[in-house]
Amino acid sequence: MVNLWHFFGLPDPEGNAPLPRRQAATPAEQPVSLDAAPTVSVESKPRPATVTTKSSGLRPVPLGWTGPLTPDGEPFHDLGMVKSPPLPVPTQALRYVAPDEMKRIHTQSILKRVVQGDTVIVDLRPLVHMDSHQMACRRELKHMGDQAGVEIFALDTEDKLLMIPGLDIVVDMQKRELGLTPLLRS
Repeated sequence: MVNLWHFFGLPDPEGNAPLPRRQAATPAEQPVSLDAAPTVSVESKPRPATVTTKSSGLRPVPLGWTGPLTPDGEPFHDLGMVKSPPLPVPTQALRYVAPDEMKRIHTQSILKRVVQGDTVIVDLRPLVHMDSHQMACRRELKHMGDQAGVEIFALDTEDKLLMIPGLDIVVDMQKRELGLTPLLRS
């Protein structure tokens, strides 16, 4: 019995060889008829095989091919296989800074990151009951911003969530819009 692949004239992906076909009986093997009418035998011409073999013109595997191959050895493009190039290493980042256990803000570390181009979000909300300490941290951050040559922006009405943009970061101070608000309106 011929398998489905050979029925459609395709190579078998499992690599099974096609079953040999039965050939018609030769005239010597045919039974002799006792009738007076002579019989005419029609010989059928064999059809060319549609299954390609390795020696009959398969495309060679391209140099550097790392994808899958069919059982016949042809390159196969599997569209379900996801290959993405490695992501580039970012040069700028968004950093979140909160006071440490001793309720300090390390402004020199923040200054280094701001000079490198990172945007820093400073959260003074953990200092809820320390108004004078919050003011001292704001003064220290203002001094650090003056050293770096950047402005410090308040992200909330209580000035407890502050944003310090990196050196090459542009902040639109005319529209005063942050986040996705402009995208959601359009």
